[in-house]
Amino acid sequence: MIGLHKKSEKNAIFLLVLSLIVVTIGGLVEIVPLFYLENTIEKVNGMRPYTPLELAGRNIYVREGCYLCHSQMIRPFRDEAERYGHYSLAAESMYDHPFQWGSKRTGPDLARVGGRYSNEWHASHLKDPREVVPESVMPMYAFLARRVIDDHAIAKHLSALRTLGVPYTDEMIENARADLAAQAVPGADTSALLARYPKTPVGDFDGNPAEVTEMDALIAYLQMLGTLVDFSTYERAPR
Repeated sequence: MIGLHKKSEKNAIFLLVLSLIVVTIGGLVEIVPLFYLENTIEKVNGMRPYTPLELAGRNIYVREGCYLCHSQMIRPFRDEAERYGHYSLAAESMYDHPFQWGSKRTGPDLARVGGRYSNEWHASHLKDPREVVPESVMPMYAFLARRVIDDHAIAKHLSALRTLGVPYTDEMIENARADLAAQAVPGADTSALLARYPKTPVGDFDGNPAEVTEMDALIAYLQMLGTLVDFSTYERAPR
């Protein structure tokens, strides 16, 4: 064995071959079992796809690089749970393409930020973070309130995500633009929206009821994060 070790150290090609064998074995051990599992993500009661407005807000969240300072992954440690809430479940990101987990936290984790602050707080925080958090180093995003959301491609986005396994129905895709507007317009009929997407926050998010802006979309997305699973009655859904 010692002789083999010396030989591998002196022969680069031999060492490379041995390394490839080890990596191949390790890869097979990790990958092969996945082909025999019905689902690698546990099903959890309460999960649903993003509404069109939430999806648009998530796109803005990714576009502006919010994930560079805010993770969406609460680790299963006591200090994390006491600060942020129940540890993150893989099922909570099952419809994310790409997911927003990570390890970088210049700001707090946002996995459970939904419902913790009012829409007015979020709007003020996005317009001028120092107004509500004096020590914040977050840049200002006031321009989002001046940009009307572009909803022309939202139905195609839902359709594209369906090809990746997100369970959007034909009805959801056909009503995507109407659902997007209904969620952010005060007084709109939201009965069909809520039937398609339970536990959906509705109303004027940015303080400007005359238009549906990018800030509406971003706040709608933030307000639903971590709200779909009721952890007081948490249980895995039957397979």
